[in-house]
Amino acid sequence: MFSVPQSSKSEFLDKARQAREERKGQKEKERAAIIIQALVRRFICRCRLQKQIRKEIDDYFQASETGTSKRNALSIFKIARKLLFIYCQEDKMRFEKLCRAILASMEVENEPKVWYVSLALSKDLTIPWLKQIKDVLWTCCQLLKNLKPDILQDNKLVTLYLTMLVTFTDTSTWRIVRGKGEALRPALTRICENIMGHLNQKGFYSILQILLTNGLARSKPSLSKGTLTAIFTLSLRPVIAAHFSENLLRSFLIHIMSVPAIITHLSGLTPECMASIQTHDLLRKFILFLSREEQCSDICVCLEGSHTLCLLGNLIHLGYLNEKVLEEEANHFVKDLTDMLSYCQRYVSQKKSNLTHWHQVLGWFSQTVDYGLNESMPLVTKQLQHLWGVPVIRTLFSDVLSKKLESQEPTPPPPQPSTSQNNLPVKNLFKRAFQKSASVRNILKPVGGKRVDSAEVQKVCSICVLYQTALSTLTQIRLQILTGQSKELVFYLNLKVRSIQYSVSAHSGFFFKGLTHLDDLLPKLWAFICELGPQGGLKLFMECLNNDTEESKQLLAMLMLFCDCSRHLITILDDIEVYEEQTSFKIEELVTISSFLNTFVYKMIWDGILENAKGEKLELFHSVHGWLMVLYERDCRRRFTPDDHWLRKDLKPSVLFQELEKGKKRAQLLLQYIPHVIPHKNRVLLFRNIVTKEKESLGLVETSSASPHVTHITIRRSRMLEDGYDQLRRLPVNSIKGVIRVKFVNDLGVDEAGIDQDGVFKEFLEEIIKKVFNPALNLFKTTSGNERLYPSPTSYIHENHLQLFEFVGKMLGKAIYEGIVVDVPFASFFLSQVLGHHHSTFYSSIDELPSLDSEFYKNLTSIKRYDGDVGDLGLTLSYDEDVMGQLVCHELIPGGKTMPVTNENKISYIHLMAHFRMHTQIKEQTAAFIRGFRSIINPEWLHMFSTPEVQRLISGDNAEIDLDDLKKHTVYYGGFHSSHRVIIWLWDILSSDFSAEERAMFLKFVTSCSRPPLLGFAYLKPPFSIRCVEVSDDQDTGDTLGSVLRGFFTIRKREPGGRLPTSSTCFNLLKLPNYSKKSILRDKLRYAISMNTGFELS
Repeated sequence: MFSVPQSSKSEFLDKARQAREERKGQKEKERAAIIIQALVRRFICRCRLQKQIRKEIDDYFQASETGTSKRNALSIFKIARKLLFIYCQEDKMRFEKLCRAILASMEVENEPKVWYVSLALSKDLTIPWLKQIKDVLWTCCQLLKNLKPDILQDNKLVTLYLTMLVTFTDTSTWRIVRGKGEALRPALTRICENIMGHLNQKGFYSILQILLTNGLARSKPSLSKGTLTAIFTLSLRPVIAAHFSENLLRSFLIHIMSVPAIITHLSGLTPECMASIQTHDLLRKFILFLSREEQCSDICVCLEGSHTLCLLGNLIHLGYLNEKVLEEEANHFVKDLTDMLSYCQRYVSQKKSNLTHWHQVLGWFSQTVDYGLNESMPLVTKQLQHLWGVPVIRTLFSDVLSKKLESQEPTPPPPQPSTSQNNLPVKNLFKRAFQKSASVRNILKPVGGKRVDSAEVQKVCSICVLYQTALSTLTQIRLQILTGQSKELVFYLNLKVRSIQYSVSAHSGFFFKGLTHLDDLLPKLWAFICELGPQGGLKLFMECLNNDTEESKQLLAMLMLFCDCSRHLITILDDIEVYEEQTSFKIEELVTISSFLNTFVYKMIWDGILENAKGEKLELFHSVHGWLMVLYERDCRRRFTPDDHWLRKDLKPSVLFQELEKGKKRAQLLLQYIPHVIPHKNRVLLFRNIVTKEKESLGLVETSSASPHVTHITIRRSRMLEDGYDQLRRLPVNSIKGVIRVKFVNDLGVDEAGIDQDGVFKEFLEEIIKKVFNPALNLFKTTSGNERLYPSPTSYIHENHLQLFEFVGKMLGKAIYEGIVVDVPFASFFLSQVLGHHHSTFYSSIDELPSLDSEFYKNLTSIKRYDGDVGDLGLTLSYDEDVMGQLVCHELIPGGKTMPVTNENKISYIHLMAHFRMHTQIKEQTAAFIRGFRSIINPEWLHMFSTPEVQRLISGDNAEIDLDDLKKHTVYYGGFHSSHRVIIWLWDILSSDFSAEERAMFLKFVTSCSRPPLLGFAYLKPPFSIRCVEVSDDQDTGDTLGSVLRGFFTIRKREPGGRLPTSSTCFNLLKLPNYSKKSILRDKLRYAISMNTGFELS
């Protein structure tokens, strides 16, 4: 009955808990209020104290300024202690006054008590003073970090704070150590070292780096001579004080030597600092410090890519300025630079991503955009260029360049065959060239004899590795490494044409010369290569390919550098420099080198090395192959090698074709990279086989089960071109590749008799091609001199001229596709464009210009060699041309007619002019022609032919006619046979009485082309035929039994002495009367071919 209800108990407990929590909360509030009150009181008290201290400080400085009180060291110390105690952002002005007061105290003469530094000698104040000066100087450093030297007010503060740092980190300006105080210098010097040690621990070098970067990493530096001297002096003091310890050398390299182009600014503004660098032999210390791989790697990792490049530039600049140190420490210097370049290369490759930015030297990679660094990169690039400047190259390659190339007495050069492309007789050319250069030195050939593990070889190899690494790392200035800096980039970068960029920059080095501009480097490097190994040359380098040792890699790097530089050199030299002046290399050496390269590339492919090649080996292949093809193309344009020089006699075409059928990789690579090692005839056979296979795949060949689709067209003889164009241009490509039958309609509208079994179509194609390539039509023009064809710049007078060019391209492609030889001599520059050679990096418009206009080429190159001021010639970057009676001015670049040609831009002018004449003027016409041509002929099919060989593919072989081959493949009709007396007379007249030119005229008379088929007369379609005729062409109805018997038995209806031989070129048929005398046959035949009689005069 006395028990408490459960609910009442719970309520009681809840109330007790709530009361407890309320009491606790109240206590917390009281405690918080006390804390807040304490904080507020403390803040108010602090503010009051700070205000009071600031007033005291202001009163002190005001009193000092008005002169009512005299300053002394102790008063400055006390006021400084108060200021440092309360210092914050609003006290910057007071701190500035403090610094000025301290510096002013140090300038007072003969009053030790005023000198602020005198407190360091007080027993009681030494430690407090030392702490205070450290705090003051570090505050100066922190303020320096945020100042902008290009702002006038900030610049004054920079000077103030730097003066503070300069004053109290060295005793040289302290008056206290003068005279009797000299004994104090060691102790005070240790105090300075202590101060510098403190600053270093806090990040002194980082502050100096920021200040230097703010002032120098810009297009126009904002640091004065005094400021720059002060900063560099400050940066050098800790290093000297620590006796060049590794830690401080590391900090100096990372923070100071990585400032963009600091050495350039020092050498330009403060020669005293450069003298200090030389006095302390800093370059040698840097080189030796970085020669340890782990230390060099540590520096590079700390700096990352762009700043490593800046350090590299400064070291190279120092090396350029200290030739003695560079010579003595060449091995370590080369190793350091190679390691740093390799790091940059790895860094860039690791940073490749979709989010990339362009770097002016390293190319595209993911990076933080630093606009200051970007602005100063041209100066860094200029520093890097010292590496390939003449002084540094001569120092590094001293072992190679000191080699003397022995002289020899001249001996007659071997005779060289002439080609139609040569503007000068080859015989005279070689005679003059030999007289100029043969007495200078011996021909360099592989001889061997130098051990590859010798110190000399190792040194040269490491230098070559350095330059090769530079070429592969500094991708955006690769051409400058090879050629030197160009002043004329502005003129050709707008063109967006790789070949012009290459050629112009190649010719226009003006201050820094690239690797190719040292005339004796490359021949002496070749002489060095020739001496390597027991036998020299090829065998050593082939062994290196199969070895993966460091020694082999270095030797291959030497070969790669030699190839890159030499390829570039040969590309930029014009014909006079190569063939007559024989700059750098003699013709005989080019023959030797090309043989070496040809064999090397062939071995790499045929021995299967290329199939698995990656990285450096693949780069080596492309380097060697690149130079090989430059030499081959130069030889194709103008011969300097003997016959069959490029062929590989140990390669059997039958074996190659079998491997191609089986899809073997090495055979495909051989055909892709060096088809010239295969005899031309075999390549033509391969081309014909490719065409035949395509025809089979398209169903264009007659089989037992199916016949190809035939396209029939009707052509009016009076409007052959118009009808052919209208009916063929709309046909699908496969129909044009297929069988086309032609029906001719005469002027009366009557169908001509006859069935087209390819002969009539051949006649139609020949006539079409003859008409469209006639210069009178103004679709094509002829070059001056050798009268070769190229598109007319004024072809636009025809309304549909581009469609006509595309049609012409298709017709020429059809002729090649069917193996029909047409006598159309193209200008080589135009054929090069058809083959796509002008897209090559090493294509140079100026080299092809002689094929357009040899006189124009001579005039342009005379400007290149003009010794006076080109500006006196009154030329502008424009071309004036007479176009159908009107003078038209073509600007070579926008605004070119107002830009004078000067000595600085004359090379640009030459290349722009050549490019305009051969490309720009006929760009649309050439593109339309190529579009039509490539719709029939796959461009990859022609990759195996050079430009002259494609001309032979179009127009037949330029070799002399093989009468035995012609006789063997001739078909006789109308009673004629191989033993017939008229036939015997004919062959005898052709071989004995006719000249080579007349034989060519005879062949043209019968087949419409003066050149024999590339594969011989067995491949002439229709076959060459001779038929005995008794009546004129208009009465001729073909062979009858009577005519055949009379011809066979030499029975004549009447003497045909008054009639001329005639021909049907569409059937390759010679219609020959049954003459009674050999003399009559000779005279009539000679007259017929010389008058070009066809059907009309018989």
